[in-house]
Amino acid sequence: MKDQDMPQGGGGAHRPGTRRPGAHRPGTRRRFLAACGAAGGLAALTAALVLSGVGLSLAGIVLIYLTAVVLVAATCGVRLALASAVASDVLVNYYFVRPFHTLSVDSQDSFITLAVYVVVAATVSVAVDLAARQRAAAARSGLEAALLARITQTPLEERSLSAVLEHVRDTFGMTGAALLESSEDGEQPVAVVGHAPSAQPVLSVSAGERLRLVADGPPVIAADQRFLTLLATAAARALQAERLAAEAAQARELAEIDKLRAGLLAAVGHDLRTPLAGIKACISSLCEPELSLTEAQQAELLATVNASADKMNALVENLLALSRLQVGALSVHPRPTTLDEVVAAALLHTSVPEEHHLDVHVPDDLPAVWADPGLLERVVANLVDNALHASPDGRPVHLHACQEQDGLRLRIIDHGPGIPAADRERVFAPFQRLHDRTTDHGLGLGLAIARGFTEAMGGSLAPTETPGGGLTMTLTLPAAP
Repeated sequence: MKDQDMPQGGGGAHRPGTRRPGAHRPGTRRRFLAACGAAGGLAALTAALVLSGVGLSLAGIVLIYLTAVVLVAATCGVRLALASAVASDVLVNYYFVRPFHTLSVDSQDSFITLAVYVVVAATVSVAVDLAARQRAAAARSGLEAALLARITQTPLEERSLSAVLEHVRDTFGMTGAALLESSEDGEQPVAVVGHAPSAQPVLSVSAGERLRLVADGPPVIAADQRFLTLLATAAARALQAERLAAEAAQARELAEIDKLRAGLLAAVGHDLRTPLAGIKACISSLCEPELSLTEAQQAELLATVNASADKMNALVENLLALSRLQVGALSVHPRPTTLDEVVAAALLHTSVPEEHHLDVHVPDDLPAVWADPGLLERVVANLVDNALHASPDGRPVHLHACQEQDGLRLRIIDHGPGIPAADRERVFAPFQRLHDRTTDHGLGLGLAIARGFTEAMGGSLAPTETPGGGLTMTLTLPAAP
């Protein structure tokens, strides 16, 4: 879209550096005040020289006026400087050249002095004005270069479109800046900083295909089209980077979902089929009329059905807990909670094999922790179950709690094979078991749920190596206020 394209709402868009119809020419009052100041300065200088009565030569007086003209050129521009040169020449002729108080010149030397003075004053005024313009252009170029460097040095993936629009607004003293994008429904703002764009923005420049950078505010004169184009390009690239980052984040999220789905299907395919097959086999045996089962055999089959049902129930509970964690829908109700009561409740519902035993040291005089009792019980149960599966036969699993400066800590210690330091964070991912080549211990959700629940309560869960071999899970919870 070109700058001259018609924006929605009617009316042609103004090119950068033009004035709106009916707007006052910027700087008119400033130039009027400068002219008054120059005229007043020449009048005051003339009055001071006339009233002082100093016997200066014509050359000295001319040099004084030349200094005044140079000051006018440096502060007010070349036009006022040229006008001041002519006006000062008339004042010198009228007050300081014989015959006095006339515009006549009685000597050729005086005439030459006045003529040369006008030429020199005009030449110096033009030179001073050119130097001032070059300094201003250099300063503006330096500011533009610094601004562009600050924008372009920011990595593309970190460059904010709003930050670029802020630079545009601040650089040109606008009240608002926006990036517009064309579509079938017309131009729509992609991003806006400050006031929303009007139908006739002060600044408007193409930012690429279907994009236009606009800014509203006080009218400006002779805005640098090249600089505006560079800013518009930076804004377009920032928009592209933001969209690419959003697409990449969405792709990563989809990849994680696919990975989670694949792991779920692979793991559930085994873990659901196994207890279902056991239940089906036991029920079929109990329902078979031709089988003569003793009471002990019937009890064994019923115990197998009960154990398989418990496994399925635990599986469903873990999957529901994981789904709540994944979507951020976990409900947490923390309150002062006694740690020894929660540990006792968790161990009561934990099946401890005969070949294992627990060494529990959780003093009842510990301060209360700030936690959700139900979630904390589930965390302790999962950690103890994981430690029991990892511990070799005959080796105890230790539960030790103590108070420390950052809260209360509960350590669940086993003497199993342990986990290499490089893999300790990986075991907290869903569907990751201690050894991925086996499927003896369920879906591998216990540690993932334990950490998720712990962090939701404001605590932390960290694995470390047990001295002598094994794994120590340290659960840290804040003390109750």
